Amino acid sequence: MTTPAGPQPFATGRLDAVPLDPAHADEMAAVLADHALYTYTGGGPEDARALRARYERQTAGSPDPAERWWNWVLRVRADGRLAGYVQATVREGRAEVAWVVGAGWQGRGYAKEAATGLVRHLLGRPPGGEEIGTVVAHIHPGHTASAAVAAAAGLEATPEREDGEVRWRRNAPWSDDPGHDSE
Repeated sequence: MTTPAGPQPFATGRLDAVPLDPAHADEMAAVLADHALYTYTGGGPEDARALRARYERQTAGSPDPAERWWNWVLRVRADGRLAGYVQATVREGRAEVAWVVGAGWQGRGYAKEAATGLVRHLLGRPPGGEEIGTVVAHIHPGHTASAAVAAAAGLEATPEREDGEVRWRRNAPWSDDPGHDSE
C-alpha cells in the first residue's frame, strides 16, 4: 500500500522494496558507483555524503504539496544487500517511475522484477491509498535494456517524447497479463 504521507514497503519474489532512508547512503554509494549506470541519464556517481544529502531532500518530500516523492531501495532477500532503487513521483493520479539496479546485480532479472512490482504496487488501488490511474516512464531511445524492463512491467512505448526520451505508459487497473488491462 502507498499513502499520501509516504511510500509503504512492498515485496516481489526475491526483493524487498524498503522506503528510502538517508541511512542507506553508505551502502547505496557503492551500489551506484559504476559510471556505466549514467550513460543514458547523465551525471555520475555520488559519494556517500552527497547521496545522504540527496536522500534527506527526497525523504523530506516535494516542496509542492500536490506532488509526492515515493522512493524505495531494493534489498535482495537472499543476502540482505541493497541492489538498487525504484521511485515514483505522484501527481493527480499519475505516477512517473524510474528504476536503477547496480551494475553488480544486473543480468539477474532484478530490474524487471522491481519495475513490475512497483507498477503492480502503484496500480493496485490499495484501500486508503491514493488511486493511481496511469504510470509513465521516460526512457532514452537507445537504452534497450531499460525499454525491455518497461515492457516487462506492462508499459507500452508511445509516440510522445520528453527531453528526447520515449514516454512509456500503462493505465490502471493492474492485471497479471501486461497486454491486457481488464476492468
